[in-house]
Order: sequence, then structure tokens, then C-alpha cells
Amino acid sequence: FIPENPWSAEYHDLVSAVRQVANHCKENGQYFCFETGQETPVTLLRMIQDVGTGNLGINLDTANLILYGKGNPVDALDVFGKYVRSTHMKDGLFPTDGYDLGEEMPLGQGKANFPEIIRKLKALNYTGAYCIEREIEGDEQIKDILEGKAYLEGIYNSL
Repeated sequence: FIPENPWSAEYHDLVSAVRQVANHCKENGQYFCFETGQETPVTLLRMIQDVGTGNLGINLDTANLILYGKGNPVDALDVFGKYVRSTHMKDGLFPTDGYDLGEEMPLGQGKANFPEIIRKLKALNYTGAYCIEREIEGDEQIKDILEGKAYLEGIYNSL
């Protein structure tokens, strides 16, 4: 995770390490992407700005911000939307105690506002994949993914 305090030694060490990796990626024509979740949107934006290599991006995991209690994906897009390079469409509930993550849910059954998320991604001219992620196993996972696909297609096609 990225330390929230931008004046800490740990934060500056991480900026240096990420810059080194990002420059290596840049030499290969690659992006280095962070996945949302364990940091606030502002902390993630600050890291991208401070590293400053021009090839950093974000994988927007729509549930991770919720599951970790760090924000919601709709508001996060106002902060770092221009850096989104990929998505994990996932849904979940906010934590209900101070020790455990929130609960992952099938798409449309948690707190992620998918109509607004997709509307904002379209407004940002996002053209990447909408990858459905469901972190369970077995027949229920397949069922949830197929239902989620239909759910997202309905939203996407209506906007």
C-alpha cells in the first residue's frame, strides 16, 4: 500500500522505487498501473504526480475502494479518472467494523453505482475493457459473472 503521509520516509522511499520500475517499463513502452483499494483516491493521485514518469495508470477496481472503506468509485473518478487504463467491475459493501474488509457482492447488489461509473468512464473517453471480477469459486461464480455481464451490458447500451 502507499503511505497516506506524503512527508514520511516510507512514502519517499516508495516514490523512488516506483519511479525506478516505471522508468524500466517506459523503456519497454509499457504502463505501470496501480489497482485501487488500499489507498484513498487522493493518495493514489499524489503518487502518480510525484513519480512523474508519464506512464503510470490505474486499474479501477470498483469494489476495492468500498471493501477497504477508502472511498467510492464514482467520486474517485473525479480525482483520478484521467489515469484509468483498465477496470475490474466488482461490487461490495463497506466494512461494518474496524477490523474486517467489507463483503464482496454480485454486481448490482452492493454499493457500487454502476450506471454512474459507466457514465463517467464514457465521459472520460475510456475505451478499455470492463473486466468482471468475482472472487468466489464454482458454479455460483460463473452464474454471477454471466448475470453481471448482462447487467453491465444493459447499463452500457442504455447510456
